[in-house]
Order: sequence, then structure tokens, then C-alpha cells
Amino acid sequence: MDKSKEIWESVPRQTVQVTLPDKRTYEGPLGTTVEAFIKAMDGQRQVPYIAALVDGRLRELSYPVRRDCQLELIDLSQSDGVRIYRRSLTFLMLVAVRQLFPGVDIFVDHSLPFGGYFCEVRDRDPFTDEELKAISDAMWQMIEADSPISRENVSLDDALQIFRERGQLDKVTIFEGRERSNKSYLRIYSLAGYRDYMHGYMVPSAGYLHYFRLLRWEDGFIMQFPRRHFPTQLLTPQRDPKLLKVFREYGRWLRLLGVESVADLNRAIGRDKLREIILVSEALHEQRIAEIAHQIWQRKGEVRVVLIAGPSSSGKTTFSKRLAVQLLAHGLRPYALELDNYFVDRARTPKDENGDYDFESLEAVDVALFNEHLQGLLRGDVVQLPKYNFLTGQRETGNVAHLEPDRIVIVEGIHGMNPQLVYALPESSTFRIYVSALTQLNLDRHNRVPTTDTRLIRRIVRDARRRGYSAMDTLARWESVRRGEKQYIFPYQENADAMFNSALVYELSVLKAFAEPLLLQVNQNSRQWVEANRLLAFLEWFQPANLELVPENSLLREFVGGLSLEDFHWGD
Repeated sequence: MDKSKEIWESVPRQTVQVTLPDKRTYEGPLGTTVEAFIKAMDGQRQVPYIAALVDGRLRELSYPVRRDCQLELIDLSQSDGVRIYRRSLTFLMLVAVRQLFPGVDIFVDHSLPFGGYFCEVRDRDPFTDEELKAISDAMWQMIEADSPISRENVSLDDALQIFRERGQLDKVTIFEGRERSNKSYLRIYSLAGYRDYMHGYMVPSAGYLHYFRLLRWEDGFIMQFPRRHFPTQLLTPQRDPKLLKVFREYGRWLRLLGVESVADLNRAIGRDKLREIILVSEALHEQRIAEIAHQIWQRKGEVRVVLIAGPSSSGKTTFSKRLAVQLLAHGLRPYALELDNYFVDRARTPKDENGDYDFESLEAVDVALFNEHLQGLLRGDVVQLPKYNFLTGQRETGNVAHLEPDRIVIVEGIHGMNPQLVYALPESSTFRIYVSALTQLNLDRHNRVPTTDTRLIRRIVRDARRRGYSAMDTLARWESVRRGEKQYIFPYQENADAMFNSALVYELSVLKAFAEPLLLQVNQNSRQWVEANRLLAFLEWFQPANLELVPENSLLREFVGGLSLEDFHWGD
């Protein structure tokens, strides 16, 4: 063997190499951070890189590279980048508030469709325009100074002491539960002398956070940030009164239940109060469904078609059946017409920009035939309905239908809020209902749980139980599903005559036991592991709840099984 080579291999390497997806390779000293590599390779970008995948693992820009690796950079156009940006911006805003208004705490409440978080000030009047400008100016000072955001692992006892001294009892409650795990520390971030826990990764300094705006909004304010598809723009704020009404209603429900955070929920589970929370939550759902049925009954004789729409895993199917029960109780006779049977033949299905079939598009539905049959049914004609064969991708002959004059047709499908779906009917004859998990508990006052994550976990559990899909399969499809929702569902949600918030305050504690084993089966060398690991990390904060406490007609049963309405049919 070549002695010089033998000597060289025995000497520890002092450099590392990173290779990008386009095969470019960069070399630097051992321990060079991802951020330093990025600055060397690209310099300044209008859309900054926020994080990176290092050999398939999500890492902060401050991560020191200690071995040769594959590096994939993440910016604001990607979901992980958006999450890190919003979390870091929230931290920056909280620091500015602490500097200017010591003792004032902020509750980061819910997200807004145009890109922003609605925030409330507790125990004082809402911030004025002048006060918000002062907070914004303080944020900009830290951005222009590129103030560092540092990270440290703090012992759990020390972290709890920090939160107790500030009166952040929600954090104390949720982190005391960590004592039951094997982790005796907490990851704490610091900026301008302020230390706090933020759930997830952050940017290394305030200089990355150039895109934001603070605006007075209702009885609080909004912290606006860019959307994924417009990473350098702040969209024009728009008021969605129906959606806002749902948020306000949910807030009242939470206060009624005494559960405004995961910490409160965990405390209730620990005190054996979960049964009461479940009973009240389900009663509130039933009350809202009855209210919607009553609205339809009040327009009896005028409304002939009820359209139900919402994004994936909203609970539309169970909602439709529970609404049918309430309509029957009001003396109305519903008839179910399945929109899925009106898909065009596979060869005529439109394709997306990737060349894949776009089943979410309205053009994937034979809208003309659907309207022809709908009009015929409402006239009392005998109509030969289609039946779509999803295996062959062909429409076949279905049942023959004939409706009496007093029947109400219920149509469930993603396009129900789009006026083009029922273009042949007068507007007054339709009643549109938008169904979605519109709200969710926060981990604490500062750390949100996105409603999208709730729906994704619902779908992972249901797909495994009913369709035999692995969590990896569901995660791989989710981006395409989300793209269809943003294009075909969300823009029309304010067209609804009524909105139903299908979120249940306790559901993630029940779903936890079903979702965790499925997520742990995701291949750790796959792209989907990054998302699976993120979901596992936030599920860790929920105390598990007993499925037996969940009523058999609960909307949650659509996903975990045991739904008493499973075989409930109407319309024959």
C-alpha cells in the first residue's frame, strides 16, 4: 500500500464538502454552518433561504456541518420555510412588545386567509395605531441590526422557573408534562436579551425577516406575512365576516369549556374532566347543525338543493348525515346526489402542470350533465343516474331516481361553493354550507397548531383504516391535495350561507394514539420523514385520551372508526 496514502488517511480531515441537487459542490472548514455555505455560494437573494435539508434532515441555518453531505436549500416558497419564517417573525414581534410594554402578553390566536395571524392583547385595551407603529419600528431596528437569534438547551427546571416568574402558567403546565418523557431539557431561543420557547426551528438572526406588517384589526391586531406563492409580497387584507364569525364563536366555546390551550386540555385530562369537555363539545356541534337545519327549514319551499363543500378531511360525510337527521326532525325529506358519479371519463380528465390527472378541477366533472339531471329531479322527472367506476375510469349506468315535490337534494363535493357548479339553478333555490376544521387549540399563547395539521392527521388515520394507505402514502399526496384546495375551495368559502367548524377541542388527544404508530412507520430515509417527524414532535405535547369516551355519532368517528351513522342512508 502507498505509505503516503496511508498516512493521509490516518490524519483527520479538516474540511467538509456539501453537494447541491444540481451537483455543485462547495468545501469549507469542518464545522462551517449551513448559513456560511449559503453566503459563499449565492450571496444576497430577494427570497432568502430559511433552512436546509442536510442528508434529508431539516436543519437550521446555524447547523454546523461536520461531514460531507447532500444539501437542499429551503426558502419562503416551501412549507417548511414558511413555518420557520412565521415562527421567527412571531418571536421578533413578542420581543418588541416586551421591550416597549413590559408585562403585556400577546395571544397569537388564528391565521387569516390573506397571510397573517390575528393577535390579541390580554388585560389591557387593544394597541392603537401609534403603538403598533412603535412595535413595528422596534422590530425594524432589530432587523436592520441583524440581531442574532441564539439557541440553547436549558434544563427543564430552569425553563419552568423562567415561565413561572413571567406568569406564563400555560407554558408551565404543558412543560411540566415533559417530566414524564426522557427529555430533561428545553430548547430556548434568545433575542435582545429575551428568552422563550418556540415550537420548531428558527432563523439565525432578525435580518432574515424583512416582509411583515402590523395592522389594527377588529379588537386586536394582525401580524401580516407573505404567502408561499407570493414570498416577497404582502397581500391586501380582506375582511371575511362569515369566517370571522366562526372564529369568534369558537373563542366563546373555548372559554365556556375552560380550555384555551393544549396546557388547559392536558390539565383537564389529568383531573379526569375530559368526559365533560367531550360531552359539551359534541353538544355544541349538534346545536350548530340543528341551527343550520333550521335555517334551511325557514326557507322551506324555496331551497331545493343543499350544497356541502370543504377541504380534505373536514368531516363532510358525517356532517351531511347528521344534517340529514336534523332535516328529517324538521319535517324535511333529504335526497343524496353523489357528485363523484359525474366525473368525466378518465381520457377527458384535465391534467395539471406536472402532467398528472387533476381530479380536483371543476373540468373533471361533467357539469352540464349534472345540471341536466338536477333540473330533471327537481321537476319530478324520472332520471337515469350515472355510476362512476373508479377502477376503469369510466361512467356506467346507475340507479333510476324520481323525487316527490317536497324532497331536498343534498350534494356533497369540493366545488359546492363555486357558482359554476349549479349554473342552471336560480340562486334562491340553493343553500351552501362550508365545512372545515377552521380552528384549533394553540400549544400555548405563542405557539399555534395549524388547522391544516389537524386535517392531515385525520386523513392519515382514516386512510390507514379505510383505504390501506400508509402514512408515507398520505404525506406524499398531501401537497397535491393542498394545491387543489387553494385553487378550487378556499377562494369560494365566503359564498357559503352557513359555515360549520368541524374542529373538536379534544380530538388530537384521541388521534394521537392512532397517528403516532403510523407516523413512526415512515421510512426515515424518505422525503416524507421530515413532515412525519414534525407531526410527531407536536403530538408529543398532547396527553392521550380514551376513545371510549367519544360518542358513536361524533364527527371524529369518521376517522377513527365506530361511527353509528356509517350505514345511515337516505334518499332511496
